[in-house]
Amino acid sequence: MNKTNHAVTVQAAEDKHALKDFITFPGTLYTNDPSWIEPLHVERQEHLSSKNPASGHVTWKAWLARRNGVIVGRILAQTDTLHRELHGADTGHFGMLDAVDDPEVFAALIATAEQWLKSQGAKRITGPFTLNINQESGLLVEGFDTPPSSFMNHNHAYYENHVLSSNYEPAKDLIAYWMRTQELNFPAPLQKMMARERSTIRIRQVDKSKFDAEMQILRQIFNDAWANNWGFVPFTEHEFAELGKQLKFLVPSDLIYIAEINGEPAAFIVAMPNIHEAIAPLKGRLLPFGWLRLIWKLKVSGTRTARVPLMGVRQQYQFSRQGPVLALLLIEALKAPFVRRKIDALEMSWILETNAGMRGILERIGAKAYKRYRLYEKQI
Repeated sequence: MNKTNHAVTVQAAEDKHALKDFITFPGTLYTNDPSWIEPLHVERQEHLSSKNPASGHVTWKAWLARRNGVIVGRILAQTDTLHRELHGADTGHFGMLDAVDDPEVFAALIATAEQWLKSQGAKRITGPFTLNINQESGLLVEGFDTPPSSFMNHNHAYYENHVLSSNYEPAKDLIAYWMRTQELNFPAPLQKMMARERSTIRIRQVDKSKFDAEMQILRQIFNDAWANNWGFVPFTEHEFAELGKQLKFLVPSDLIYIAEINGEPAAFIVAMPNIHEAIAPLKGRLLPFGWLRLIWKLKVSGTRTARVPLMGVRQQYQFSRQGPVLALLLIEALKAPFVRRKIDALEMSWILETNAGMRGILERIGAKAYKRYRLYEKQI
């Protein structure tokens, strides 16, 4: 499909060469942005392939915008059968939107994505999602002066105005918190809360000898904990099994904890070494020696920062006296291994802006909101 708008041509990225251009285009767009970290090209290729376990329920199409033969933008549109089962058969999404600062380019890309989504029965569009809400989500609207943590988005500040110009409205804000290991502090009232529950709550590391089974415990907690959140899509067993393979390689066992009450898993936390520290010098390429640098950084020298990409407390505890204590004890469990591994700081992300309980906990122990990502919606 082609669409022309004042010399801007939008064409589907359907063959391997076009898809390669789609993946590598942002590297040219952010050349002068010191906060940009280029994702590994091989990882993005797998993300947009049948190797991505989400491909079992997500259907997508990608486009490139050109002016005078030069690539000036890209966009992805997708539908998700799991999302439609929960939120309506007329939903659709966009993502991986990157373009030069030109309203015609943004308008042409967004209009093309919308036309395809209409053909898929979509009337309500939300995004941006890099496939779905369990992957990279939101447009960065605050915090442009620092690099993104692992598997978080980064974009130019002008993006939001162009999205709004296509009649999208803000739907939800996602907050990223930054916390210094040495500044992690539990005020006396919180310590008293934690002390009252220590005898009933057991915090343990995951057992790597039965890692696959442990990952399914985490999946069950996550799907229960997040089920009522805006735009929720559950992780499938296959998705979490594949995620577990990544975590087993990337994350030491002393950075994954499960909280149990009466022997039953009630909550969990995963802290991932910030892989962006390792891949920043690689400019998206693992060859010829990038993979050696990556292994050295992750396995030998270690990263100085980390991110909590996954955390959940079962619904039955979320509004009980034990709910906040579960979160506090899990965060507390990370401090000793952080000190031992010389991890200086942690990003907690993302947290829904409306999640006042979790945000209050983080702010009381010294975390500071430092990035804001925005999701948008539109009726078509």
